[in-house]
Formats: sequence, C-alpha cells, structure tokens
Amino acid sequence: MKASVIATVLNEKDAIERLLKSLDGQTRRPDEVVIADGGSTDGTPSILESWATSESLPLRILETPGANISEGRNAAISAATGDLIATTDAGVRLEDDWLEKLIAPFEDEGTGQTVSVVAGWFVPDPQTLFETAMGATVLPQLREVSPETFLPSSRSVAFRKAAWEASGGYPEWLDYCEDLIFDLRLRDLYGSFAFAPDAIVHFRPRGTLKAFLKQYYQYARGDGKADLWRRRHAIRYLTYLVAGPLLVILALLHSPWWWLALLAGLVVYTSTPYRRLWPMLAPYGFFERVEAVFLVPVIRVAGDLAKMIGYPVGVAWRLHNLRRPEVHWR
Repeated sequence: MKASVIATVLNEKDAIERLLKSLDGQTRRPDEVVIADGGSTDGTPSILESWATSESLPLRILETPGANISEGRNAAISAATGDLIATTDAGVRLEDDWLEKLIAPFEDEGTGQTVSVVAGWFVPDPQTLFETAMGATVLPQLREVSPETFLPSSRSVAFRKAAWEASGGYPEWLDYCEDLIFDLRLRDLYGSFAFAPDAIVHFRPRGTLKAFLKQYYQYARGDGKADLWRRRHAIRYLTYLVAGPLLVILALLHSPWWWLALLAGLVVYTSTPYRRLWPMLAPYGFFERVEAVFLVPVIRVAGDLAKMIGYPVGVAWRLHNLRRPEVHWR
C-alpha cells in the first residue's frame, strides 16, 4: 500500500532538519511526504524547498498561511495520494524503522483488512537537565499505558485515508487537543487501535518553564473548549483550593502532625516522575541530580496552575459558542 507521511510546520527553522533527515533515513521509504506550512517567516520555507528540489525525499510543500494545526493536517491529508497516512510533527527525530513498524499492522496478511488505525509511540529526547526533569515529570513511559485504551499523539500515528474521511478529519474549530478529539472519533468508529510500541518518535520536551507554562495553559484551554476531562480538572481545583489549604490550616491551628499529611500527599504526587527520572540522570553529576530532584515538584505544580488558569478560559469560550454545532462533537 502507498504510504504518505504528513506534518505541519510554522517557523521551525531550527528543528525541521531533524525531521527531514530522519525521514530520509527510513528503512521503509515514504512514498510521499506532504508538509503544510502555516506561513513561516523564519526561513523554514527555504529549507523545505531545498529538500524538495534535491529529490532526496518525495517532498511536496503546501502553503497554508494562517492555518491552525487541524487545518494544516487536513489540507496535507487531503492532498496526499497514499492509502495510508502517517502523521508526525516538525522537530521530532524518527527511529530509522519508524514508518516500517508503524504501517506493519496494515500490511500483515490476515489482519490488514481489519486495521484502520495504528498508534505509535514517542519518548523524551532531552538535551538539558531541565528537559530531562521535564520529560520525567510530564511524559508517560510505555509500561504505564494500556494498549487497549491508549490514545496516540499525532506525532506518531497512522490511519487509512478512508478512516480520516469517515471521521470528518481533525476538528478545525480547535487550536489545541485536536488530535485527542480525532482519536476519540476514530475509536468510536473502529474500536481500540492497533499498537506499535516500536514505532518510536524522539520528542524534545519544552526547554524552559515559561514555554512549558504556555503549553499547559493552551492544552487546558483546549480541554475547556472541547469539554474534556471534567473530573480531572475538578479534582485539581479541589486539591489546590480546598484540600491543600485545609491541611495547612489544620497544621497551623490544630497540630503540626498535619504537615506530615501534606508531605505524604506531595510524595505520592511526585512518586511516578521520580521513578522515571532516576535512570535518566545517569549522565549527570551529584549536584545536577539534586537540582533535578527539586525541579520535579516545581514543574508539577507549575503545570497544574497553568491548567487551572487555562481551563476556565476554554470553558468560557465554549459557553459563548454553544450555538456552533461543531462544539457538540460528542
């Protein structure tokens, strides 16, 4: 079957080469690569043009100025001629056998006719100590997910073009969480996805706290717009606005032993990130390891606060747009 790889870009001059080089080195060469550029002004288009004219990759470039991620992906998929669509993101690094592993379930005789979606996997690719702590804090490990319920990021997923058409494509009214809504629609149509954990994408975590806060604010705003994860967000508000302050008040006014309850909660809350972090610290010295240990709760709490700010903004947008039929996507 013909396999098309698609991606969107916007001002990715410093990162796009990583993707293009790893696509060029695939053991199963893509039959075509379609990249939608949302209006880059930093030199990204010239890099793409250089690769397109070199004929090293069967690369086509779509100019989609002002398009959001969903619009760009839909445009690229619509223009693609492959039966299978593999999606990824600018700036990632693909394992050499990523595409081979990702589309193998479609081509496996006896199961190929029943597979509509294949979920790949991604791992953190940190370049600094902060990025190492970030990856350990926010990115799950393979052993932590259930293949039957896993909803893949669109940096590593493949599906039949016919499935994309049947689902209605990526939701263009959403600027964030669009791949999650797309996944949920596909699961409603086709059930659990095939899982290809060896189809690995290396993803660099956010490099600064400011960039991370912006990312998580936008994610939570997308949750609010799409009416996702009400219970998770409610638990977060209850924890920070009710349970936490109550424990502090009890510790100050009743008994200092309540500080132990607060500390125990923090230990439980950070136990999973610390379990991920320890093997990732092998290249670092003692003082850097101590710094990483302190970074984990800072990142965890900062991310929660960013979500608590972003979610009501998204909910307010949703309430203001309830007459739009697309917001009632369920």
